[in-house]
Amino acid sequence: MCHAVVMRIGIFGGTGPAGSGLAARLASIGYPTVIGSRSKYRAMEARDELVARWPSLDGLLEAGDNSEAAACDLVVIATPWDSAASTAQENKRALSGKIVISMANALVRVNKEFQPLVPPRGSVAAHVQAAVPKCHVVAAFHHLPAAELGNIDEPIDSDVLICGDDPASVHTVSEIVAKFPGCRPLDAGELSNATAIEAFTSVLLQLNVRYKTRVAPKLTGIKGDPRAVDAG
Repeated sequence: MCHAVVMRIGIFGGTGPAGSGLAARLASIGYPTVIGSRSKYRAMEARDELVARWPSLDGLLEAGDNSEAAACDLVVIATPWDSAASTAQENKRALSGKIVISMANALVRVNKEFQPLVPPRGSVAAHVQAAVPKCHVVAAFHHLPAAELGNIDEPIDSDVLICGDDPASVHTVSEIVAKFPGCRPLDAGELSNATAIEAFTSVLLQLNVRYKTRVAPKLTGIKGDPRAVDAG
């Protein structure tokens, strides 16, 4: 009997709140996941903390430095926005030909207001694509609250806006997102739209502050299976 090979997913910056939360969520739906970091020991600590909280993740979560995460089938960049492109470039050879998910938002807090910044190329995702032109960058996960992402005991009630220039890569990421309980993947077009998607995060954060909650986007009017996109 043939068994399907399960995609291994590596995470750059996997020790931060968003990265570790995503690692736990991916492992909880059956993806072997490598928590990557510049420091392998920090990655090991993060992995051990997650397994201590959820013993069922043992065997699906691994830890290593960023080069070990880069060796996976698909890689997520969850570093701070200003090191996303440089971290990708440091692992350029290993990332060639692979899907690379960019989830960073270029933001700054000025007094009580969150404001979007304009990084090189107009978005963090486009900057990563320019740094590693032979990979397939897909922008996704920008609007999922880190705390909810990492609480695998509960679903996440949110749409996930996904954009990229390679339809097959967008389709692959959509298939992953669709397995997150409560999440709906939406194909938001080409990578140029990452500029608006990343900037909109500042609006969501401002709503969190003003209404003392954690908001996530839900869009109305889309009928049928939103994953039914042309995978090229």
